Amino acid sequence: MASKIKLILNLLQNMGPRYVGFRILHEVSRKTGMLKRKFPVSPNAVSFISLNQWKGQSPLFFFGDRSELKLPFKPSESLQKWFENYEQGIILFFSNSWFHLGKDYDWVTNPESGFKYDKNKHWTEIADFSKEAGDIKFVWEKARFSFLYPIIRHDYHFKIDHADIVFKEIISFIDHNPINCGPNYRCSQEMSLRVLNWTFALYYYKDSKVLTEELFQKIVHSIYWHIKHVYDNINFSRIAVRNNHAITETMTLFLAGILFPFFPEAEKWKQKGKKWLEEEIAYQVYDDGTFLQFSMNYHRVVVQLFTWAIRISELNGEKLNKIFYKRASASLHFLLNCMNLKDGHLPNYGANDGALFFPLNIAEYRDYRPQLHALAATLGEGEIGQEYEDQYWFGINELPKKIVAQNIGMLSYPIGGFYLLREKDSLTFIRCGNHKDRPSQADNLHLDIWAGGNNIMRDAGSYKYNADDEIIKFFFGTASHNTIMLGNNDQMKKGGRFIWYFWTQCEKAAWEETEDGFLFVGKIKAFQQINPSITHTRTVKKFKDQQKWEVIDVVDHSTSLVIQQVWHPNPDSLNQISFDAKDQQSISSSNSEGWYSSEYGVKEKSPTLTFSSNKKTIKTVIELKKGSLN
Repeated sequence: MASKIKLILNLLQNMGPRYVGFRILHEVSRKTGMLKRKFPVSPNAVSFISLNQWKGQSPLFFFGDRSELKLPFKPSESLQKWFENYEQGIILFFSNSWFHLGKDYDWVTNPESGFKYDKNKHWTEIADFSKEAGDIKFVWEKARFSFLYPIIRHDYHFKIDHADIVFKEIISFIDHNPINCGPNYRCSQEMSLRVLNWTFALYYYKDSKVLTEELFQKIVHSIYWHIKHVYDNINFSRIAVRNNHAITETMTLFLAGILFPFFPEAEKWKQKGKKWLEEEIAYQVYDDGTFLQFSMNYHRVVVQLFTWAIRISELNGEKLNKIFYKRASASLHFLLNCMNLKDGHLPNYGANDGALFFPLNIAEYRDYRPQLHALAATLGEGEIGQEYEDQYWFGINELPKKIVAQNIGMLSYPIGGFYLLREKDSLTFIRCGNHKDRPSQADNLHLDIWAGGNNIMRDAGSYKYNADDEIIKFFFGTASHNTIMLGNNDQMKKGGRFIWYFWTQCEKAAWEETEDGFLFVGKIKAFQQINPSITHTRTVKKFKDQQKWEVIDVVDHSTSLVIQQVWHPNPDSLNQISFDAKDQQSISSSNSEGWYSSEYGVKEKSPTLTFSSNKKTIKTVIELKKGSLN
């Protein structure tokens, strides 16, 4: 009982009384049916505007219709192959895995587990997670309608019109998903994305003969109830979740108020959406350009939302505040400095659910250059190395003739807790941060090493949010990161779902240059669930003009537990790397088979090296063999 009270008090300390109070009231409201009554099922259809009126007075979008696009025509085999798969009912999930849904998919069957949700059950009665249903994201994936972009791009580049297919898909969804019922009304972010993606399609096919009055009215009716749902449930994202969900939803309210001014609540949605969006960006994106989710992919999600918000607002005479623009630019430069220019990859760091909301190019999923380029173009800062298709879809046809360059040398982002050393042929990436916002992984003092454009010491990733307990423990726990464990304990104590207790905190972190290298020293409070006095200090020395790193870990503790220094080398580089580990004498590694996940829902076996000691210090020299970069 005492330990349970301790956890409750720690949760209250970490998350704050506002969060805890809201979650309690929300759960009471859900269980008593009060929440359900706020969201009516199958409301009567109301006409807000005719199709011809909308065509004549629709607010400005990235483009008026497809005829205004200035994008060069570049039909490609990959785009044609994607479309051929789509015609057979085969859809790409999470940018990495093909699922055969068939041509008459019902929108509520999980293609991974085979579980079929009750489409007539009110959304408040649908569980996010259950072992029987499997991962609900496999139902949400097609229903967010990001798959429309490859169809639209295929139509544009091949000069074809598949408006009939696009609108058939939208109507099929509407017919199979009664308003406020089923799994696809469970998440307001998914609903927001659906509205944005349907809107993109409406503008692209605005002058298509397929877009009839009846079809238009049906889509607009559904959009209205989507937005109304998002507005009526917005506090869940703003208080209980407060991450990229809140940014997506507040932005969608703001943009819906602009793009659908004929809705009765449009002005209210626009004004409150803008206010809340600016608040979320000011809170979630730190002044140094880092992001509270401590995730590279979720930060890219925010980059795409920045681009949407800035472009639509500016086109329609709205102006977001200065902080919004500053945080957008800071995000651009932080992510660019973390990037491997060879392929556009960033460290495989932080939670990654495969999200790429608006796939407007042919680049592979881990390549961040197109999205950063689009934001740089939107901000008028220049280009990221070359021209990408995205900028044209956002209506940007010309760019300043300058390159947005990476910074070289020692780089510190102390608010988010990231420390980089970028040299000509290497990137040393260290996470050492405080947690004032909820962490998703126990990964403090993780070290990523890139050399010659290759990620030689890497993060194992995050795999899936709904998997076996052992797999979840590995990917979200400390074992999947290049840092220290105490015995088999994670740095923090895992709670349910996305909850951690006893958050790690940074006590110091700084770079300095020495005569023969660059020295980082970071110290964190960790393993507080074992003893609140335990600290971990990591010193990383990168030698000048050498692919050589010295890592000294000191864990100040008074337990009988061994310290374990964990490494996840890239198997393609393993034979090129030497390890020399010592406490007071040489330590041999214990080699085991772990996992690596570069994309959502996909994992592969990968080597794990562990150096263990019953002393308090381990010093390891990692060196890339000469000539291995050639």
